[in-house]
Amino acid sequence: MSDGFDSMVARARTFLAELAQNNDRVWFDAHKQVFKAEIEDPAKLLTELFAEDLSRLTGAAHEGKMGRIYRDVRFSKDKSPYNTYLHCYWRGGGHPAQGWLLNIRTEGVELMTGLHALDADGVRQYRAAVDSDGDALVEAMDVAEAAGADLMSFGDEVLKRVPKPFEADHRHADLLKRKQIIMGRRLTEADMADGLIAAMTAAAHNLVPFWRWCSEAMRPDA
Repeated sequence: MSDGFDSMVARARTFLAELAQNNDRVWFDAHKQVFKAEIEDPAKLLTELFAEDLSRLTGAAHEGKMGRIYRDVRFSKDKSPYNTYLHCYWRGGGHPAQGWLLNIRTEGVELMTGLHALDADGVRQYRAAVDSDGDALVEAMDVAEAAGADLMSFGDEVLKRVPKPFEADHRHADLLKRKQIIMGRRLTEADMADGLIAAMTAAAHNLVPFWRWCSEAMRPDA
């Protein structure tokens, strides 16, 4: 049974495809009210409702927010004024680089979690956790992968060599080469047969062990 948010996703994907072909203020202003009523307002409600599910699943209070449709073009050669994707994200229970993200694009819908855009100290802390507790990370990743999740590329920079001071033949060499780590699940039409929130909650359930490892790894006293 639909919860209505799956319809918002379908409308958003169509809108984003049209926006990609008409990425200018004249077109957007002419369709702004449609965006607000059919996409932005439902997405903001979604962030509030799913924050409650994440708080229940993880045991940590979460807050959600919808990302801006407007691009920051100050330092970009591409001056297109609007993003051609829709992000909703949730923070809770840990490091500021840790969170959950719903990524809606014309190509599909994904729910992700992990450690994104770590600073230098964060990267060092992540790698220290991989060195000391990498087996638990692999186990958590296996749980997520068994349920259809994948290790995601989300602006990742992966080193060609294992960074010092770790040995080149470290048992978790591939994980140590990463500067961030994110896992995600593509949500299919079949997944959303009972509504978007049900699909997101089911996907999050199997990502929680991975989220929990990230949370423990990035504790201030870790």
